[in-house]
Amino acid sequence: MTEYKLTTPISEEDVRKIRVGDILYITGRVYSARDAGHRRALELLNSGKPLPVDFRNMVVYHVGPVVKKVGDEWEIVSAGPTTSARLEMYEAEFIEKTGVRVIIGKGGMGKKTAEACKKFGAVYAIFTGGAGALAAKAIEKVEGVKWLDLGIPEALWILKVKDFGPLTVTIDSAGRNFYEEMKEKVNENLKEAYSIIGL
Repeated sequence: MTEYKLTTPISEEDVRKIRVGDILYITGRVYSARDAGHRRALELLNSGKPLPVDFRNMVVYHVGPVVKKVGDEWEIVSAGPTTSARLEMYEAEFIEKTGVRVIIGKGGMGKKTAEACKKFGAVYAIFTGGAGALAAKAIEKVEGVKWLDLGIPEALWILKVKDFGPLTVTIDSAGRNFYEEMKEKVNENLKEAYSIIGL
């Protein structure tokens, strides 16, 4: 296990060094995007229209933050991760078409995302679920917000963070997927256990 402190933008070369089990801390700019944000981004890209931000060599966080407005400024109250499996249908194409380098969420992602991480040079890392207040502490400022018409949780938030983490890498650019590996081991152990008890 290696610990990396990364500052955005993040190069493909740096991402290719990272392996499953490594710990990341991110400083710089992070963009939020959940289901509706991914869907809108891909619709725009597929119709030849630009996005309001450039995801290339950047970080996308699966989060629907709890926010409050103080004067003209937005403040993040809580920023716990969204379950990433919900975005599996979008993530591979999103990685390919945006050039994003680090995806953050919780609960793991599937084979298509792992294949895209390997092909295009990206990693998926998890932030601890239920620690939204801890995540918010690492967010220094809301630099902007786009697509508020989607609602606050689904909007595209532009966040300035410092040492955002710890993030545990569960999919790396070599194609390893920790959660898929664990599923296979569990299934193997179940087969053995069933045979022992005669099932």
